[in-house]
Amino acid sequence: MMELVWLVEGIVILAAAGLVLIVVIAHITAGRLPSIYGYKDEKFFLNDKKESVPSLHDPATCELSVVVPSYNEEERLPSMMNEALAYLEKRQKQDPLFTYEVIVVDDGSRDQTTKVALRYVKKYGNDKVRVLTLVRNHGKGGAVRMGIFNSRGKRILMADADGATKFKDIEKVEKGLESLQPWPEMMAIACGSRAHLEKECIAQRSYFRTFLMYGFHFLVRFLCVKDIRDTQCGFKLFTREAASRTFSALHIERWAFDVELLYIAQCFKIPIVEIAVNWTEIEGSKLVPFWSWLQMGRDLLFIRLRYLTGAWRLETRKLN
Repeated sequence: MMELVWLVEGIVILAAAGLVLIVVIAHITAGRLPSIYGYKDEKFFLNDKKESVPSLHDPATCELSVVVPSYNEEERLPSMMNEALAYLEKRQKQDPLFTYEVIVVDDGSRDQTTKVALRYVKKYGNDKVRVLTLVRNHGKGGAVRMGIFNSRGKRILMADADGATKFKDIEKVEKGLESLQPWPEMMAIACGSRAHLEKECIAQRSYFRTFLMYGFHFLVRFLCVKDIRDTQCGFKLFTREAASRTFSALHIERWAFDVELLYIAQCFKIPIVEIAVNWTEIEGSKLVPFWSWLQMGRDLLFIRLRYLTGAWRLETRKLN
């Protein structure tokens, strides 16, 4: 009997020591807020001529900015851009007061992503399509942040380069954003969601991928974001003020950045609504199921621990 007690005590001690070790590692490996502009060339749009980027802290000068993070997307980007620009042009013809910009952020691609994007600059003009080419790969979160910091819109939409979400669904998320009014300090976020498609996705996935998906969702709700069923859909609409407050405090630059972003928004008490959108899985995803989800699981734990221990603080910053 005593041996069993000693065994249980040993397990408890080891578990406690392991938890303390994880907390210590999370704290001492926590970096500061990532640098906004690491390279001089990232302060200019790569259009017909070099044009200095604006600042998110400046007053808005157009109605809508669409930020498209792109990494090795020369094959998938044209379909998305064709659909988005056709919709935006039609909307502008119906309402001449509606103005927009599409910012393609080439996240250090090794293919012809920038060259493909520049074709749309030539067709639609520098004011409507802008290309920001990053010197090195930052990760999706870093690319989105760079595009948002250099946007001019009253509202800012992040949209994936694969076109998995039908662009016309922006009307749904816009209505969702409006439903949150009155916006505190003009801040609100509408998240596109694929949660209503979960049963259909499960039917098409292996048991292992389904297990990973449920495990990830559990960690998201348990550690960080409780009220949003789908944090990872790459179709999110922000008021300019909400984008400034959340992205200025963002640390994560890779796959789990959405979770930290929504965690920050909830801490700042920014109202968030989740809106069902049409979504189709497009071949060519950069997400490697096991390793990417393992990395995201680690990031979720570290997000929570780093904020709890004060290694990260909810602070916003001005651009350089």
